[in-house]
Amino acid sequence: MVYGLAALDNSGRIADRAIIRALGWGPGTRLHIREGSGVIVVRLDRQGVFTVTGQGHLHLPAPARHWCGLTAGDRVFLSANPVDGLLVVYPPAALDAMVVAVHADLLRGGEA
Repeated sequence: MVYGLAALDNSGRIADRAIIRALGWGPGTRLHIREGSGVIVVRLDRQGVFTVTGQGHLHLPAPARHWCGLTAGDRVFLSANPVDGLLVVYPPAALDAMVVAVHADLLRGGEA
């Protein structure tokens, strides 16, 4: 797994080249992008309608950004699995939910 943090620019692009490079995705690589459970799932897909930009950035389409409540300047957590050609983009709301769940478990006496 490869992890990163990035901010969305005004056009919905993520400019984390280390993640894109780790996935082996170059400019023009075709991708499938969807929302699921409050996160954005990006997969390598030879028939995909989305592509890595010529500058090597990932452009999240407006519908995916709206599904997750993302706006320009929002920071997202990136989790990439190069073996499976999978990238998951976690918006702040998804991270908040995960952290709150862990904290609640700890307060109930769970182990860290």
